[in-house]
Amino acid sequence: MNLTSGNRNVTPAVNYRDNFVIAVGKNVIVVVLGITINYINATMVHTFNKHHILKLNPRYILFIHLVFNDMIQLTTSITLFVFTYTFHTIYVSLCCLLILPAVFTTQNTPLNLAFMAAECYIAVCIPLRYNYICTVKRTYIVIGIVWTMSSLSVLPDVFILLATEPLEFLHARVFCKRDGVFRSIYSLRKRDASHIFFLVVVWITLFYTYFRILFVAKAADTDAKKARNTILLHGFQVLLCMITYVQPMLRDFLIYLFPGGVASINFVIFIINQILPRFVSPIVYGLRDNTFRKYFKRYLLCTINENSHATTTLKALSRCC
Repeated sequence: MNLTSGNRNVTPAVNYRDNFVIAVGKNVIVVVLGITINYINATMVHTFNKHHILKLNPRYILFIHLVFNDMIQLTTSITLFVFTYTFHTIYVSLCCLLILPAVFTTQNTPLNLAFMAAECYIAVCIPLRYNYICTVKRTYIVIGIVWTMSSLSVLPDVFILLATEPLEFLHARVFCKRDGVFRSIYSLRKRDASHIFFLVVVWITLFYTYFRILFVAKAADTDAKKARNTILLHGFQVLLCMITYVQPMLRDFLIYLFPGGVASINFVIFIINQILPRFVSPIVYGLRDNTFRKYFKRYLLCTINENSHATTTLKALSRCC
């Protein structure tokens, strides 16, 4: 099905299809990676909920919000990926229900990283006012601001869709992607404007906090150097998130270079854009932090020990039988 808006075309679903073996292999890889990352993230959320000391620290609250946000984003993105291979086209109404949380959480990530960078800056550069500025209550207000900004960026697309599209379109089947559903020229312009705004705000925040911390780090303060490295990792994650904003141009450029590899190009872009940033988050913030790593390893090792104990019990029962 080829849907058009102005001179923009939605690529037919047939262009995305592989043969059966390759399709199964790609889906297995994506699902296994998603389950693995979500298991690690779920263990981190469980660790956070079990220790009251972590709930009182704004840094860990923002981190767990990022992890929880990644879990939602990864689950919805992988669901969409599997649906495109299984059904190829789905109803517009169902596509909207899947796209909205994916877009919300994708928009949340760079904003959350910007606030985490600001928290690092306050902790290093103005430590005497840290406890006054960074409180638990204000941290949850910041999280509310993140979701509000994402909502104001995405929800207007729904109203534009209802106002500009005929009722029959909601019952049509499309290849499920954002530009295929929110295809109005107003939605496309608003999307580009919001992406530019978010990127400018996030990058200004990251550059400002990085260079201010860099000056403090020259005094050979260990915490300042660690905070500087954390800001650099924030920047790396934002670069990965930026692929979402330049994905159409990047995809068209790669298809121009390799016209016969559309399906492979889509798969590689999906891994880099959706999977890799979610894999980086728990490593950067969970395992690098000494306090959180101490509690996290306890639950991870406990799970491993429980599995080993269950295996030993089963072996003993098999001998008895």
